Amino acid sequence: MKSYTITVNGNVYDVTVEENGTGAAAPAPAAPRRAAAPAPAAPAAPAPAAGGAGNVKIEAGAAGKVFSIDKKVGDAVKRGDAILVLEVMKMETPVVAPEDGTVASIDVTVGQSVESGAVLATMNN
Repeated sequence: MKSYTITVNGNVYDVTVEENGTGAAAPAPAAPRRAAAPAPAAPAAPAPAAGGAGNVKIEAGAAGKVFSIDKKVGDAVKRGDAILVLEVMKMETPVVAPEDGTVASIDVTVGQSVESGAVLATMNN
């Protein structure tokens, strides 16, 4: 007999496998065992305070990590200007102004992970 510990979706199982006469292994019933509690997640870095949320939201097109912030609150931007850069699937992806205006808030910090659709910044047109 051989014993194994297997983890499936966070549940830990002790499994004993018994060899039969044909050389094939026949599994014994698995006994569920309580998984160790996961380590607590590190607290997320607080987003900078919005300097007056604007009327145009700039959202993440895909999940990623904030690589750099190229503009600051109060900067005038033209349509297509990069406001920040996300690292998405190991590629640097600029997030650009959808129209001419002024950056009203930057709602993320460098290194922060964001989900698709998350508000990254706002601007006033």
